[in-house]
Amino acid sequence: MELEVRHLRVLCAIADTGSLHKAARQLGMSQPSLTTQLRRIENSLGAELFSRGRTGCRPTPLGRSLLSRARPLVADMAALVTETRAAAARTEGPGLRVGSTASRALPGWLRRLRQRLPGTDIALRMDVSANALLRTVAAGRLDVAFVHEVEGCPLRVPEGLERRVLVAREPQFVSMAPDHPAAARPVVDLADLAGDHWMVDPTVDGEWDGLRRVLAAAGIDPPLLHGDYHTAASLIVLGEAVAPCQPTSVPREDMAVRPLRGDPLAVRLLLYARPGAPLDTLYAELATAYREVALRAAPYREWLHRQGTAAALSVGPCMMTA
Repeated sequence: MELEVRHLRVLCAIADTGSLHKAARQLGMSQPSLTTQLRRIENSLGAELFSRGRTGCRPTPLGRSLLSRARPLVADMAALVTETRAAAARTEGPGLRVGSTASRALPGWLRRLRQRLPGTDIALRMDVSANALLRTVAAGRLDVAFVHEVEGCPLRVPEGLERRVLVAREPQFVSMAPDHPAAARPVVDLADLAGDHWMVDPTVDGEWDGLRRVLAAAGIDPPLLHGDYHTAASLIVLGEAVAPCQPTSVPREDMAVRPLRGDPLAVRLLLYARPGAPLDTLYAELATAYREVALRAAPYREWLHRQGTAAALSVGPCMMTA
């Protein structure tokens, strides 16, 4: 059996839900059919991808490795289908092609753009690679891209693009299990996490190099795991790993989010557009959407108050500096 995109969707659904029953319901199929499908996939690859237990399904080390490669492929296929359908249904009205790396400000931004630009057909392309999105804007296949640049790892920006800086230095927080000893403190020292497994997605431009640089500067060398952040979340809640996260992450009952003392990890949030795109409008709506999610996330809101930037963030463009 040859592995196909539909098989990858099955694996991602099982990993996301942590349960064959829930994954089957999400995919609209019966659990016995899904179990048979998973068995065929594993037989085809010659290895077990999930360990089954009474508490659900967890990816094996090989499964995590496969998932880190499978998720971008599934996302690209979904984007291809969405964009093709949008193009087929598009009328003579204007269009706006938006690219973005992961951000919790994205849903609010898109909602505001649809309100601000009625009648405009807005297509979205997500990518873990900021550099890939910038190349796509330069090639004329996107109008605008909202990306993050890891501190110390500058992006490769093609010539001719216009830029706005949304946040000059956004601190990266750390997510951990709520019963982790460090979670009892409002601010965490890197040294308190020296014995933990850190998880980072090596497919995200600059994140592996940025984290390695910061850990080395702190004089610690914790064990590192490579995988996507969907997999990281399942490990974090079990206390098996910690991971960098966006400060706009909203804490969950099964996961704590804390700032790092001294803010050693940071990114710059940038908006790039091709000439002729309504950059001022795009930026204004993005700034408002970012303010909303920033002030909604309690750990980030408290961090902003400590820095004295919360008031500025709530009333004007968020050209923040730490």
